[in-house]
Amino acid sequence: MTIVQSSVYEPLTEQKATALAVRLGLFRDGAPLACREIGDGNLNLVFHIVDQETKQGVIIKQALPYAKVVGESWPLTLKRAVIESNALRTFASYVPQYVPKVYYSDESLAITVMEDLSRLQIARKGLIEGKTYPLLSQHIGEFVAKMAFYTSDFGMNQQEKKKLAQSFVNPELCKITEDLVFTDPFFDRDTNNFEDELRPDVETLWGDDRLHLETAKLKRKFLTEADVLLHGDLHTGSIFASDDETKVIDPEFAFYGPIGFDLGQFFANLLLNALSRPELERQPLFEHVDRTWNVFASVFSELWRTESVETYAHTPGLLEDVLRQTFVDAVGFAGCEVIRRTIGLAHVADLDGIEQKEARLAAKRHALRLGRRLIIERAELTGTDGFRRLFAETKQ
Repeated sequence: MTIVQSSVYEPLTEQKATALAVRLGLFRDGAPLACREIGDGNLNLVFHIVDQETKQGVIIKQALPYAKVVGESWPLTLKRAVIESNALRTFASYVPQYVPKVYYSDESLAITVMEDLSRLQIARKGLIEGKTYPLLSQHIGEFVAKMAFYTSDFGMNQQEKKKLAQSFVNPELCKITEDLVFTDPFFDRDTNNFEDELRPDVETLWGDDRLHLETAKLKRKFLTEADVLLHGDLHTGSIFASDDETKVIDPEFAFYGPIGFDLGQFFANLLLNALSRPELERQPLFEHVDRTWNVFASVFSELWRTESVETYAHTPGLLEDVLRQTFVDAVGFAGCEVIRRTIGLAHVADLDGIEQKEARLAAKRHALRLGRRLIIERAELTGTDGFRRLFAETKQ
């Protein structure tokens, strides 16, 4: 992978993205190229460039100096493009099978050129369509476990870990998470976005002191614990999948944080999809939650036992304590994510796409009740069957 610092920043157009791909020699001479801007996220431009004869393609992603979801009134650092390309490169050193190849990066233009994954589908879209992706949780469990172990003080020299953590200091994007996940949805803030019919439910949440206390504890963990390198935004919209392949994308929120955060984000988005499905079609989502945790715990434990560099690693009870705290934290982080995706600034199509209004409102009320219980009762859950129990108990 090449990283360069060249020209002065300017947003790409489809024509300029195509010219860049040609200049980089990513396609054969004279290839008939088609380019389309396909970015549907909140922060970036994404160009898909394809040789119309061979169907070979690449993706050029460019960070914008503001949040697309709000506009130029919300400026953002372009450094996040460097964070993203460095994160993909770091992930590739441990789990290359689960991330796209990076071909080229330009720090000044805030672009990353990477593998075309159009053979796959964004997992959120597929799940909404009713697909199950049988290996999704196996792959994500392994991805999170290996990244958690190998970038922690247990899997790498502690001094090297501190140096790596310095390269992933990501204050502006962490601030987005601090506000939009842990703060704004729990108070009357302008960034919140919800139907008028939900206001009584939301105002009850805003006045819940117990919920505020437990959420504040989780926010403090996010602010202060620098355990492992995280993806930082590991939802089903940041994952490409098929029945036998999984690729994690968009790690521009990457930073050093608490082990359970990525797991909690992923759990929450599986639950959000379950909330959108008829009752008889929810089982595959709960099975994904189960398998993600079981694979994570198994892979992490095996690496701990066989490759740990920490002197205390074989102290009886330490591994079990780390796993237990990771699970408790993941449950709480999942609760925060469920709530923020329901009434915060950035929603999910799983819920918003429910066409019948009363069914949509019912699912969102269910989400708020579930999120609250996950946050407050996180320490009481002893396993992933607790997700099923709380899901059922908060239905009405």
